[in-house]
Amino acid sequence: MTALREYERLEASGLWRPNPEDQRREVIVSVGEATLTIANTNDRALAHWSLAAVERKNPGSFPAIYHPDGDPGETLELAADEAAMIEAIERLRAAITRARPRPGRLRLLGVAASTTLVLLLLLVWLPGAMRRHTVQVVPAIKRQEIGAALLDRIERVAGRACDTPETRPVLERLARRTGARRLVVLRTGVKDTLHLPGGIILINRAVIEDYEDPAVAAGYILVERARTQQIDPLAEFLEQGGPVSTFRLLTSGHVTQGALDRYAEQVLTAPRPALGEAQILAAFAKASVPSTPYAYARDITGESVLGLIEADPMAGREAAEPAMPDRDWVLLQGICGG
Repeated sequence: MTALREYERLEASGLWRPNPEDQRREVIVSVGEATLTIANTNDRALAHWSLAAVERKNPGSFPAIYHPDGDPGETLELAADEAAMIEAIERLRAAITRARPRPGRLRLLGVAASTTLVLLLLLVWLPGAMRRHTVQVVPAIKRQEIGAALLDRIERVAGRACDTPETRPVLERLARRTGARRLVVLRTGVKDTLHLPGGIILINRAVIEDYEDPAVAAGYILVERARTQQIDPLAEFLEQGGPVSTFRLLTSGHVTQGALDRYAEQVLTAPRPALGEAQILAAFAKASVPSTPYAYARDITGESVLGLIEADPMAGREAAEPAMPDRDWVLLQGICGG
């Protein structure tokens, strides 16, 4: 669209409010590819509005107040001195309106058939495409917020996470050793490990308490991290929540309490995707952690995990550092109070 290219580098200051209960905050507004991007003063995206769904609440009045179609509670105010941005938005809205088809009677049948075909394509293609786009544009801080909210709901079902002042730095060191952002130990709720958006890995206490070798716990964490290469935890959350949740997150940066609750209930019982031995061994080799202890923890006979034992990347080698120092491991085994 020629009008879009003309305004690609245009930016303006405004006041944004995600809902009527929140205070307005100063933001930077810019025009992107089919979206209006709202970011804070640190250039962190707060919301993406589809240009095709931007509505003006007060035509002809100032400050100009805009909101996403169907969500008048979220608003963006542009002062009169931001005339260039206001003109750009109005021109783009007008261009989009003109581009919409206005079929006459003779074309009604053809348009109806075309619309049906487009709807079918949208039903098949759009949800996945929108989900993939959302996963790409959602910032890390928003992923962490969603992960923390999911953890809160999981704790309501599984009980509060095990935590002591002595073991917090131990978990942090284990997280760094295995490349995780945050580790959380639960008494119940998860079978062994579970990855939430924002780099949160949940660990069942049995993974720590039932084994003498800390390489077992490190192994479960490494495998859970490798599992995210098959499916992004945020993508898994959005797929379960459906297109409405995806669209809401994309346009407003928010997810509903209902979507969080439904996913928290589903993810605790759904089977986790299986990994091939090559993927598992690559994760252990990168972290310099032996795979044999983890293999025997999964199958004490070793029969079903023979490949992980025979191809152990650390066999005959001494790691630069152990999975965990003995003192840390002893402390961690008492994190849930025995």
